[in-house]
Amino acid sequence: MEELDVEPTTTNIPASEGNHLGFVWGPGDILVYDTIYKSSGSVGTCSSFIHEVRKDEDIYSPILRKLFNESHHIFVGLQTIREDLPNKNKKTQETLGRYACLIWNLCEVLFIDAAPGGSLLLHLLDWVRLHKADVDEKAQEVLQSESPTEHHGYWDVVLSYLMQGRMDEARQMLVKWGVLKPAARSMYKQMDNLLSKMPVYNPGGSQTLTEFDVKWRHWHDMVDHSLQDNSFASDPNLELICKILMGDEDAILEQKDLLSTWYHFLVTRLLFSHPTVKPTELHYYAQSCLAMFDSRSAPEPLDSILLAAFEFDIHQVIKDCSIALNNWWFVAHLTDLLDHCNLLQSHNLHFGSNLREFLLLEYASGLFTHHSLWQLAVDYFDHCPEFGRVYLEQQIEHVPLDTERKALKVLRICEQRQMSEQVRSICKIMAKRALRNNRLGSALSWSIRAKDAAFATLISERFLQDYCARGTFSDLDLIDNLGPAMLLSDRLTFLGKYREFHKLYGENRFSDAATLLLSLMTAQIAPRSFWMTLLTDALPLLEQKEVRLPPKVNERNTWEPEMSSLYNLHQKKVLSTINWLVNVDV
Repeated sequence: MEELDVEPTTTNIPASEGNHLGFVWGPGDILVYDTIYKSSGSVGTCSSFIHEVRKDEDIYSPILRKLFNESHHIFVGLQTIREDLPNKNKKTQETLGRYACLIWNLCEVLFIDAAPGGSLLLHLLDWVRLHKADVDEKAQEVLQSESPTEHHGYWDVVLSYLMQGRMDEARQMLVKWGVLKPAARSMYKQMDNLLSKMPVYNPGGSQTLTEFDVKWRHWHDMVDHSLQDNSFASDPNLELICKILMGDEDAILEQKDLLSTWYHFLVTRLLFSHPTVKPTELHYYAQSCLAMFDSRSAPEPLDSILLAAFEFDIHQVIKDCSIALNNWWFVAHLTDLLDHCNLLQSHNLHFGSNLREFLLLEYASGLFTHHSLWQLAVDYFDHCPEFGRVYLEQQIEHVPLDTERKALKVLRICEQRQMSEQVRSICKIMAKRALRNNRLGSALSWSIRAKDAAFATLISERFLQDYCARGTFSDLDLIDNLGPAMLLSDRLTFLGKYREFHKLYGENRFSDAATLLLSLMTAQIAPRSFWMTLLTDALPLLEQKEVRLPPKVNERNTWEPEMSSLYNLHQKKVLSTINWLVNVDV
């Protein structure tokens, strides 16, 4: 099979006349810009615009968004099917436009169902009927008219049913003609007899393929005999039907407008000439039907793809589809399905990843450029064992964290996959953003989640500065429920404990409050700038009649100097206490 010779799509990019263009590859798009360098070698001025060139525009289509979501669920479900299930249970139905659906269904028939001779034609008939369904609409229009047999589309409907192998529907249409033509009733009955006796292979029956072939040849001889004795010579329409039943290629080709495609012609020709066609014979009939139906020297891309399928060249089908179709959706899902049916295991690429993984990575990378479909891409990366995680780590860093809700989504994805570096990066970004917006509670929460001690210290300082300025704490729910997280940094520990001191004081638990305040003064975690604030907070305690401080003695069973001084604060002047605290090294 020759490679498709398809011209790439031309994208016009505005630029200064004669200037070279520069470009930078992005995760899913290309950034193109005008440079100052001219083709003549001189240097001039350039435009200040940067142009974004999207390589997978389809992902932005609202119509296809539903398809991408539904196919994602099918893909994920397919990955969980046990390997010991029969391949035909792995069959799936997905569509992407008329041509892609056509190719997909043919691949199911040829590669997945892999029907043998006899059954193969039945599957091909179903394939044609699925993609040539307008005959039922035409039939409805004819039957609803005042005189169906006089309708201009009456015989077109009869012939269309006939060439799709729908003999029962064709006979039902002919009944109306037979009733209105008493003089031709014998011809009608003879034709109805031929149609009703046409053998149809039943794969589940007891009849062998050889027995069916003998029976079909006998019926074929009956049709030939009716044609040879001019049984229908007086009615051109019935005579045409008889010729089609005989498999007369010229008679069938006269109905090009009704067939519309060479592959419909192929299936009709097989139906009336070679109903037991084997898979290995398909490519011969396909090539001859294309040549007979279309005289063009070069086939269209779709024709080349279908011919490759009829030749059972899976990799050529995938290659041609990659070129002809304008996104990776189709080839990624088709290749995944074929791989699960063990039809692609022997085909690996030179750079490490197999064909399935390569196409899934390309498709998922395109999804990541979309503002909402990026979430679907995560599961595709998860099921690419060789390079999926590397791709995900790179792509997740380019997801814009527009809102805190979106950031939490991204964070949850990273945490579920133990992507610790990305978790820290996201938390730091969100913490800094919250701090810039003076949302201290959110900033502290993100820094704790990032386990960033330095940033937690900085935010704790901001909380303490706000307290000094306003006399109250903000985000009390967060500070009151720090728990073990307060141990992340000394300053955060001090913030949590200092808030605890205020709660004890508010509950009139003065002794406990005094004990905690004393520990904060002596634990060397309080910022020096905050000492005067601590002393000011201690003043109301000094006014109590009795402040019980815990006994603390040194090795000589005597009070430490600092403890002794603090224990007697209520008996000394405030000024001398201030001087003592300012001069002592805490």
